[in-house]
Amino acid sequence: MTSTAPALPPTMRPEVTAALMAETGLDSRMLHDLVHGFYDRVQQDPMLGPVFAERITDWGPHLEKMVAFWHSVALMTGIYKGAPMPAHVALPVEWAHFERWLELFRLTAQEICPPDGAAHVIERAERIARSLNMAIEDHRSRQSDMMAPPRL
Repeated sequence: MTSTAPALPPTMRPEVTAALMAETGLDSRMLHDLVHGFYDRVQQDPMLGPVFAERITDWGPHLEKMVAFWHSVALMTGIYKGAPMPAHVALPVEWAHFERWLELFRLTAQEICPPDGAAHVIERAERIARSLNMAIEDHRSRQSDMMAPPRL
């Protein structure tokens, strides 16, 4: 990718971040390119594209937020200040959506990152997908319980 990415943002844990960069080969440019390349694929995907298109009209801020998120997830920078669960629990998605999300993420990570870095971010993406899926299922279960007639 030819896009320019800023230098590594300030980190809350410089020693941890430096160790992870050395261990994985990841850097700020790779994470920027990973996020942008991945979401380029997502937007074009017949299954995932419509889910995102209904919710995101201005991709710039979303991509900036996702770059910060992946800096925090992959390099433990602590720069992401958000709450992903509330933004995702009401999404109209099933596990199949997460499987496709992971497929596109793996493909992008393996193209952009060195092998150790790709394995690192893929493992984290798999955990995130499972966590989000469980949160969505739990949310739906609670919504269903609230809609059920009272027991007598």
